Amino acid sequence: MAQTAHQFSHEIRRTAHLGYLLHVPPNPISERLPLILFLHGAGERGNDLQKVKIHGIPKVVEANPAFPFITISPQCPEGTSWPLLVDELAALVGEVERDQPVDPSRRYLTGLSMGGYGSWALGSARPEMWAAMVPICGGGSWLFGFPERVVSLAGTPVWAFHGAKDNVVPLRESSILVERLQKAGGNAKLTVYPEADHDSWTQTYADPELYRWLLEQRKGCAV
Repeated sequence: MAQTAHQFSHEIRRTAHLGYLLHVPPNPISERLPLILFLHGAGERGNDLQKVKIHGIPKVVEANPAFPFITISPQCPEGTSWPLLVDELAALVGEVERDQPVDPSRRYLTGLSMGGYGSWALGSARPEMWAAMVPICGGGSWLFGFPERVVSLAGTPVWAFHGAKDNVVPLRESSILVERLQKAGGNAKLTVYPEADHDSWTQTYADPELYRWLLEQRKGCAV
């Protein structure tokens, strides 16, 4: 019997379950505050939020409780990765914003390693959300339409970081996306640490210049 062609349509819903760390600065100096969404690396997946504090923005906040951004640091469940959770992450930001005084013109996205991949994926899927993006030692998989889809970020300032000696995620993973953005007219730059291996995040998140640069970026008003 010859094969016959058919069409199938069915609405599928799923429930998101994400644990997350939330930081709200004490004694805010303005009514609306900037927000950072931080995505951790593969080693911090699971259901123990203490693991999320090991690296990146949560580590910075632990050392400086007066850190002047609202920060959301979710934990990726085992068996999945951030690029597969784009809708869930966008919904989490919306949920937090219903209860916290977030300035919607100053939302910033960052992540390291797997979180760097997640930043590229979420940023390109929801470019309208972000005033700026800082992906660290990440990249974009062809399975998710990269590098072509990165051009959706042409209107979003991007500052990427990578170690030249990274043998986990090759430098080319960042450089190819930054180059594609620059060719599309985007405001993108890449900082390469000549002697750094995979850990290019420690010195990045410790640099006050990163946060000054972020605060200069507002949605629709890149500097």
